[in-house]
Formats: sequence, structure tokens, C-alpha cells
Amino acid sequence: MSFFLKNTLLIGCLLCFISPMELFAQDHKLGTLSPPRKLTEDQAKVASANYQKYCSLCHGVDRQGHANDHAPSLRSKSLMESGVAHQILRPMSYGRKGTAMGGYLDEVGGPMTLDETWDLTYWLYEQVGYERLKLSTNPVHGDIKRGEQVYLANCTTCHGVNGEGVTAPALGNQTALAHNTDEFIRHAIQNGRQDTPMLPFKDKLSAQDINNITAFLRSKALGWIEQKTILKALPTPEEYVINKEGDDPNFDLQDSMYISSEVLFAALQAKKRMVLLDTRVTSVWQNAHIEGSIPFPYYADLDETVAGIPKDVQIIAYCSCPRAAADYTIKKLRDRGYTRTAVLWEGVFGWMNKGFPVMRGDIEGVAD
Repeated sequence: MSFFLKNTLLIGCLLCFISPMELFAQDHKLGTLSPPRKLTEDQAKVASANYQKYCSLCHGVDRQGHANDHAPSLRSKSLMESGVAHQILRPMSYGRKGTAMGGYLDEVGGPMTLDETWDLTYWLYEQVGYERLKLSTNPVHGDIKRGEQVYLANCTTCHGVNGEGVTAPALGNQTALAHNTDEFIRHAIQNGRQDTPMLPFKDKLSAQDINNITAFLRSKALGWIEQKTILKALPTPEEYVINKEGDDPNFDLQDSMYISSEVLFAALQAKKRMVLLDTRVTSVWQNAHIEGSIPFPYYADLDETVAGIPKDVQIIAYCSCPRAAADYTIKKLRDRGYTRTAVLWEGVFGWMNKGFPVMRGDIEGVAD
């Protein structure tokens, strides 16, 4: 018997005594990548300010996550060691359709340039100080049917039966699946997200079942088509007040702040005089908004955005989280002396879920 064959048989015998979990650990030992470029002092200062201005409302002042709308932690070890740069850059730039996360890149209607989004991505990485793992870009193979069963048994309470997100990110989101590799998804399932409700499953599920869930989630991306929104011209100040000749709605506010979707819809049907503020990032206003609303991002400079909005007209703000950005905006307006203000209680997703209409942006390749 040849020396090579003897050694091959010996290795095969030894592998018989190693458990599947141990094989999994050995097979997925990950290397590390070199650190990305270092920000200059000026770049870091701008990135820090941009984080507080655009991100802290939902992700937390200290990046801890879940400040509003179950936005994930941006300091979790398992995320930041596997999520820099593109897994952070892409959702920041283009958003997550169907969620409260809008796109912040200027080419989709957001407030930041490409350089600024890159700098903010690297700033987030620098804050945590973890080494970047070298994740594989190869597909993870598994039994999709078995993965669905394991997903339904373990993941739906937080992520939803259809991956829509309940108290955790939407795993069935088209853009999330497009931006994240299989290995990124598997790493998150295996290791969890530290300091968040997402616990590691490496000691609860077998290595094969983690692969099966990963394959099941990946299968949700098959056949989905990404649609490109064509940006619409933003409203001008003379368009801010809708139904200029209409009566005042005289809302009876809940907790001195809120109105329901039914009440707002009735006022719109009755042609009442109002100003509607969409307080989300402008890119999602481009995708869908309540007719007559104007983009009025929560992070905008009030000295600029209030120009053209009179103080004697009823103002209603809405967002998608479902109230955090709208509450924040209305409180700032009230500090400026705008007392005739209110917030849509259910937010725009609640509005749509109740069957009330929205205007969409023009979508490339879709005819009316």
C-alpha cells in the first residue's frame, strides 16, 4: 500500500471521531482582512456629526441600537466584524424597501454624498475596533424545506413568518438579501448580535440546520425584481399648503399630539386646509407618500425647511417608525412657535395597511 493511500485512510479514520459541530468549526475558521483606510481628523469629525444627525434617532446616540423602530445595534461585534464595508454602506446608501430604513445617498434623494457615506461606514468601524473577518462569498448549501421548518420554529417571533420583521430586522427584504452574502447571514445566525435580543444559535442548532436556514433565506430572493424609481421634482413653497381655500380641520388631538389615519383621511376627502410633512429621508418620499405631503426630513435645518409654511395652518407630520421622526420634528416645530401641529398615530405603514392611498414615484419600466 502506498504511503499516500495509508495516510488518506488514517485521516479518514480520525475524521470518524470528530463531531459534525467540530467539523463545522474547523471548516469555517475565518481569516482576517487588513484594516480599511484611516479617516483624517476632518473626515472623522464630519462622519461623527452625520451619524448624530441622521442615524442616532433610531440606532441610538451611542450606536447601541433599538432606540426606535428596532433599528439594529451598530456596535455589535458579530455585525461589525463581518459588516464592513458593503453590508453597512449599501443599506445606508439605498435603504431597505418596505422598512423604515431609507436611503441616505444623494443619488436616490438622500442628504449625503458617496464620499460621506463611505466615511461614515469607516467611522462606524473605527468606533468598535474589531478586526474584519474574511468571509467567503461562496453560496451556503442546505435543505430549503428543512430550513423553512427550522426558521418557523425558531425565528418567527422576532423576524416574522414571512421574514417581514416584527421586533427585529426583515430577513425577507429584497435589498437585504441582495446586499448580504450567504456567509454573512450564516455568521449572524451562528454568533448572534451581541448586546441585542439576537442570541447565538451555534449551541442550539446543528451546523447543518444553520446551513439549512441560510439556504432557506437565500431562496426568498429568487425571482424578485428590483425596480428603479425615477426621482420626482420636489414641491415648491407655493405647493406646501393643500386645499388653500378649504376650511380648518379642527382636529381633536389624542394626548395633545396625535390623530388617526381615519381622521386624516376624512379631512383630506373633505378638502380641509392643511400642510402634510413627510419626516422620513427624502428618498422614501420618492418611493411612496401621502398625496399632498412635502418631504421634510427630521434631520433638516429648520431655518431652511420652515420657509413657506405659515403658522396659522394645521400641520400634520408622519413617518414610518411609526412616530419617532414625526414626534421629533413636531416637538422642534412647537419650540419654534408652531402650535397648530399633530402627528399621524399609525405612521405611513399603518396608513397603507388600513387601505388608504399613497402616491408613488415614477418607476422605470412600469406603465400606468
